[in-house]
Amino acid sequence: MVNRASDGYRGEGKADTRDAHVIANPARMRRDLRPIRPSEIITAVPPPPLATLHGMPLRQYAYFALFSQHISTDAMTSQLGITPDEVTVRGSRITEPAVVPVDHSWMVVCRDPGLRVDEQITRILDRLQPHTDRISDLTRDLASTGGGAVLNVVRYFNDTDRARPGAADAPNLFGWHLDRRVLDFLSATGAELGVDEYDLTEDEEAR
Repeated sequence: MVNRASDGYRGEGKADTRDAHVIANPARMRRDLRPIRPSEIITAVPPPPLATLHGMPLRQYAYFALFSQHISTDAMTSQLGITPDEVTVRGSRITEPAVVPVDHSWMVVCRDPGLRVDEQITRILDRLQPHTDRISDLTRDLASTGGGAVLNVVRYFNDTDRARPGAADAPNLFGWHLDRRVLDFLSATGAELGVDEYDLTEDEEAR
Protein backbone atom coordinates (compact mmCIF):
# COMPACT_ATOMS: atom_id res chain seq x y z
CA MET A 1 0.00 0.00 0.00
CA VAL A 2 1.33 3.44 -0.91
CA ASN A 3 0.27 6.51 1.03
CA ARG A 4 0.33 9.65 -1.02
CA ALA A 5 0.60 13.02 0.67
CA SER A 6 -1.99 14.42 -1.71
CA ASP A 7 -4.58 11.89 -0.45
CA GLY A 8 -5.26 14.19 2.47
CA TYR A 9 -6.23 17.11 0.27
CA ARG A 10 -9.46 17.27 -1.69
CA GLY A 11 -7.64 18.92 -4.57
CA GLU A 12 -5.68 15.72 -5.20
CA GLY A 13 -4.13 15.49 -8.60
CA LYS A 14 -3.45 19.21 -9.02
CA ALA A 15 -0.01 19.66 -10.51
CA ASP A 16 0.28 23.41 -10.09
CA THR A 17 3.37 24.19 -8.00
CA ARG A 18 1.61 27.02 -6.18
CA ASP A 19 -0.68 24.44 -4.58
CA ALA A 20 2.23 22.38 -3.24
CA HIS A 21 2.27 24.06 0.16
CA VAL A 22 -1.51 23.64 0.47
CA ILE A 23 -1.16 19.89 -0.13
CA ALA A 24 1.94 19.47 2.03
CA ASN A 25 0.72 21.24 5.17
CA PRO A 26 -2.28 18.93 5.87
CA ALA A 27 -0.04 15.92 5.14
CA ARG A 28 2.37 16.97 7.86
CA MET A 29 -0.46 16.94 10.39
CA ARG A 30 -2.12 13.65 9.41
CA ARG A 31 -2.30 11.02 12.13
CA ASP A 32 -3.15 7.98 9.97
CA LEU A 33 0.24 7.90 8.26
CA ARG A 34 2.30 5.67 10.54
CA PRO A 35 5.98 6.66 10.53
CA ILE A 36 8.57 4.07 9.54
CA ARG A 37 10.82 3.24 12.48
CA PRO A 38 14.57 2.67 12.07
CA SER A 39 14.28 -0.93 13.25
CA GLU A 40 11.76 -1.89 10.55
CA ILE A 41 12.86 -3.64 7.39
CA ILE A 42 11.18 -2.75 4.12
CA THR A 43 11.33 -5.35 1.38
CA ALA A 44 10.86 -4.32 -2.23
CA VAL A 45 9.72 -6.99 -4.67
CA PRO A 46 11.75 -6.62 -7.88
CA PRO A 47 10.15 -7.07 -11.31
CA PRO A 48 10.81 -10.31 -13.22
CA PRO A 49 14.38 -10.36 -14.51
CA LEU A 50 14.81 -9.55 -18.16
CA ALA A 51 16.31 -12.99 -18.72
CA THR A 52 12.94 -14.50 -17.81
CA LEU A 53 11.30 -12.54 -20.59
CA HIS A 54 14.06 -13.48 -23.01
CA GLY A 55 13.42 -17.14 -22.27
CA MET A 56 9.69 -16.94 -23.01
CA PRO A 57 8.89 -18.64 -26.33
CA LEU A 58 7.54 -16.03 -28.73
CA ARG A 59 6.33 -16.33 -32.29
CA GLN A 60 5.40 -13.19 -34.17
CA TYR A 61 4.92 -11.88 -37.67
CA ALA A 62 3.52 -8.86 -39.46
CA TYR A 63 1.62 -8.36 -42.68
CA PHE A 64 0.06 -5.64 -44.81
CA ALA A 65 -3.27 -6.65 -46.29
CA LEU A 66 -5.72 -5.22 -48.80
CA PHE A 67 -9.20 -6.66 -48.56
CA SER A 68 -12.39 -6.38 -50.58
CA GLN A 69 -15.70 -8.12 -51.12
CA HIS A 70 -15.81 -7.09 -54.77
CA ILE A 71 -12.30 -6.66 -56.21
CA SER A 72 -10.32 -9.85 -56.76
CA THR A 73 -6.73 -10.30 -55.65
CA ASP A 74 -5.73 -10.70 -59.31
CA ALA A 75 -7.17 -7.27 -60.04
CA MET A 76 -5.30 -5.82 -57.04
CA THR A 77 -2.04 -7.34 -58.26
CA SER A 78 -2.60 -5.98 -61.76
CA GLN A 79 -3.30 -2.46 -60.49
CA LEU A 80 -0.36 -2.39 -58.08
CA GLY A 81 2.25 -4.24 -60.09
CA ILE A 82 3.33 -6.03 -56.90
CA THR A 83 3.27 -9.80 -56.42
CA PRO A 84 1.71 -10.67 -53.04
CA ASP A 85 3.14 -13.25 -50.67
CA GLU A 86 -0.26 -14.69 -49.83
CA VAL A 87 -3.82 -14.37 -51.09
CA THR A 88 -7.01 -15.71 -49.56
CA VAL A 89 -10.60 -15.90 -50.67
CA ARG A 90 -13.15 -16.58 -47.98
CA GLY A 91 -16.85 -17.05 -48.37
CA SER A 92 -19.65 -19.54 -48.05
CA ARG A 93 -21.49 -21.68 -50.54
CA ILE A 94 -24.50 -21.63 -48.23
CA THR A 95 -27.06 -19.04 -49.27
CA GLU A 96 -29.65 -19.71 -46.58
CA PRO A 97 -30.63 -18.06 -44.33
CA ALA A 98 -28.24 -15.40 -45.64
CA VAL A 99 -25.42 -15.15 -48.14
CA VAL A 100 -21.96 -14.76 -46.62
CA PRO A 101 -20.04 -12.19 -48.72
CA VAL A 102 -16.83 -13.34 -50.36
CA ASP A 103 -13.70 -11.71 -48.93
CA HIS A 104 -10.59 -11.27 -51.07
CA SER A 105 -7.34 -10.60 -49.18
CA TRP A 106 -4.03 -9.59 -50.76
CA MET A 107 -1.05 -9.75 -48.38
CA VAL A 108 2.63 -8.93 -48.10
CA VAL A 109 4.00 -10.82 -45.09
CA CYS A 110 7.19 -10.97 -43.04
CA ARG A 111 7.57 -14.09 -40.89
CA ASP A 112 11.35 -13.93 -40.59
CA PRO A 113 12.36 -15.22 -37.14
CA GLY A 114 14.73 -13.42 -34.81
CA LEU A 115 13.39 -9.97 -35.70
CA ARG A 116 11.45 -7.48 -33.62
CA VAL A 117 8.04 -6.50 -34.94
CA ASP A 118 9.29 -3.08 -36.07
CA GLU A 119 12.10 -4.80 -38.01
CA GLN A 120 9.55 -7.05 -39.72
CA ILE A 121 7.43 -4.01 -40.57
CA THR A 122 10.51 -2.28 -42.01
CA ARG A 123 11.04 -5.19 -44.40
CA ILE A 124 7.40 -4.95 -45.51
CA LEU A 125 7.66 -1.20 -46.09
CA ASP A 126 10.89 -1.63 -48.04
CA ARG A 127 8.79 -3.45 -50.62
CA LEU A 128 5.64 -1.32 -50.47
CA GLN A 129 6.77 2.26 -49.94
CA PRO A 130 7.98 2.81 -53.53
CA HIS A 131 4.39 2.06 -54.60
CA THR A 132 2.64 4.26 -52.01
CA ASP A 133 0.73 6.33 -54.58
CA ARG A 134 -0.73 3.27 -56.34
CA ILE A 135 -1.59 1.65 -53.01
CA SER A 136 -3.32 4.84 -51.89
CA ASP A 137 -5.39 4.99 -55.09
CA LEU A 138 -6.43 1.37 -54.67
CA THR A 139 -7.32 1.67 -50.98
CA ARG A 140 -9.61 4.59 -51.77
CA ASP A 141 -11.42 2.40 -54.32
CA LEU A 142 -11.62 -0.45 -51.82
CA ALA A 143 -12.94 1.79 -49.04
CA SER A 144 -15.77 3.03 -51.25
CA THR A 145 -17.16 -0.53 -51.38
CA GLY A 146 -16.54 -1.63 -47.80
CA GLY A 147 -12.95 -2.81 -48.23
CA GLY A 148 -9.71 -1.32 -47.02
CA ALA A 149 -6.16 -1.90 -45.85
CA VAL A 150 -4.55 -2.96 -42.59
CA LEU A 151 -1.06 -3.35 -41.18
CA ASN A 152 -1.43 -6.22 -38.75
CA VAL A 153 0.87 -7.61 -36.07
CA VAL A 154 0.31 -11.13 -34.72
CA ARG A 155 2.12 -12.38 -31.58
CA TYR A 156 1.92 -15.73 -29.79
CA PHE A 157 3.39 -15.74 -26.28
CA ASN A 158 4.53 -18.98 -24.59
CA ASP A 159 4.38 -20.84 -27.88
CA THR A 160 5.87 -24.11 -26.65
CA ASP A 161 5.96 -25.53 -30.19
CA ARG A 162 8.95 -23.30 -30.83
CA ALA A 163 12.40 -24.09 -29.48
CA ARG A 164 13.36 -21.96 -26.51
CA PRO A 165 16.43 -19.89 -27.51
CA GLY A 166 19.55 -19.88 -25.37
CA ALA A 167 20.13 -16.83 -23.22
CA ALA A 168 23.42 -15.99 -24.93
CA ASP A 169 22.06 -15.69 -28.46
CA ALA A 170 18.48 -14.63 -27.77
CA PRO A 171 17.65 -11.07 -28.88
CA ASN A 172 14.97 -9.16 -27.02
CA LEU A 173 11.97 -9.46 -29.34
CA PHE A 174 9.32 -8.15 -26.97
CA GLY A 175 9.69 -4.40 -27.43
CA TRP A 176 8.73 -2.64 -30.65
CA HIS A 177 7.68 0.77 -31.91
CA LEU A 178 6.33 2.55 -34.98
CA ASP A 179 8.56 5.27 -36.39
CA ARG A 180 7.55 8.29 -38.47
CA ARG A 181 8.12 6.41 -41.71
CA VAL A 182 5.51 3.80 -40.77
CA LEU A 183 3.02 6.38 -39.52
CA ASP A 184 3.35 8.40 -42.72
CA PHE A 185 2.73 5.28 -44.80
CA LEU A 186 -0.36 4.36 -42.79
CA SER A 187 -1.68 7.89 -43.15
CA ALA A 188 -1.01 8.05 -46.89
CA THR A 189 -2.66 4.70 -47.63
CA GLY A 190 -5.51 5.03 -45.14
CA ALA A 191 -4.50 1.71 -43.60
CA GLU A 192 -5.52 0.71 -40.09
CA LEU A 193 -3.15 -0.78 -37.52
CA GLY A 194 -4.15 -4.07 -35.91
CA VAL A 195 -2.40 -6.00 -33.14
CA ASP A 196 -3.44 -9.55 -32.20
CA GLU A 197 -1.73 -11.08 -29.16
CA TYR A 198 -2.35 -14.58 -27.82
CA ASP A 199 -1.13 -16.22 -24.61
CA LEU A 200 -0.64 -19.93 -25.28
CA THR A 201 0.21 -20.84 -21.70
CA GLU A 202 -1.35 -24.19 -20.88
CA ASP A 203 -4.16 -24.23 -18.35
CA GLU A 204 -3.00 -26.02 -15.18
CA GLU A 205 -6.23 -28.03 -15.11
CA ALA A 206 -5.62 -29.25 -18.67
CA ARG A 207 -2.24 -30.73 -17.83
